[in-house]
Amino acid sequence: MSKYSKYSRFFHIFVQMDKYITEAAQKILHSSHLNAFTGAGISVESGIPPFRGEGGLWNTYDPIVLDLDYFHQNPLEAWTVIHKLFYDFFGKADPNVAHIGLAELEKMGLLKTVITQNIDNLHQEAGNTDVVEFHGTAQTLVCTSCNKKFNKNEIDFSSLPVQCNHCNSLVKPDFIFFSEGIPPVAYARSVHEAESADLLLIIGTSGEVMPASMIPHLAKNKGAQIIEINTDDNIYAHASNDIFLQGKAGEIITKLIHEIKTLRNE
Repeated sequence: MSKYSKYSRFFHIFVQMDKYITEAAQKILHSSHLNAFTGAGISVESGIPPFRGEGGLWNTYDPIVLDLDYFHQNPLEAWTVIHKLFYDFFGKADPNVAHIGLAELEKMGLLKTVITQNIDNLHQEAGNTDVVEFHGTAQTLVCTSCNKKFNKNEIDFSSLPVQCNHCNSLVKPDFIFFSEGIPPVAYARSVHEAESADLLLIIGTSGEVMPASMIPHLAKNKGAQIIEINTDDNIYAHASNDIFLQGKAGEIITKLIHEIKTLRNE
């Protein structure tokens, strides 16, 4: 392939991307109920690796530590890994431009709700006020016996495994383990918001985790259009009126917001 052919091909790609950014921005502006659905990919730019795939945490750590039976049978071993991952490593992460961009879309009056599979609290730290945490949160912990809840800042992680100061039983993070069900309130709200959306902005999800992976399908079945941002091939944006934007979440969201402001003459 000649240098000219390579230049023409890449120029065509860039032009096409600009076209899709404009189309996506127009859909957002004309939407009456825009919701966002996010996965691990949106937090990668904050330094939090995904659990699965290349560079995923489960390539380094055994996921059995998040099996509920294993957790009860081996609390010290499980808590040692859980603390390292979710309270030492994850706890140092800050919202990135993609999180901040979603918060800005809310402030602009365009985004209603964020449904997230993530447990890192970065959407709230960025400024989103209506966040449905489908898999729970690492910000709180719960006693496995008396159900007393604790804020993570109340916990002395120097003494593991974490035990309840009320009944002395084992305490676990307030996010779901592999054999646990989705929190009923979060599930009900996620379904309601998915089915209420006329446009769903999907960012950084592999589509492999059930039942979370069904949320976009629920929205689609109710007539919602999809804008999907992902570094890999599109998973959900298959219809002719859907849009797939391939790239890093922060870069794409920044371009989207710039285009929205241009269209609004801001």
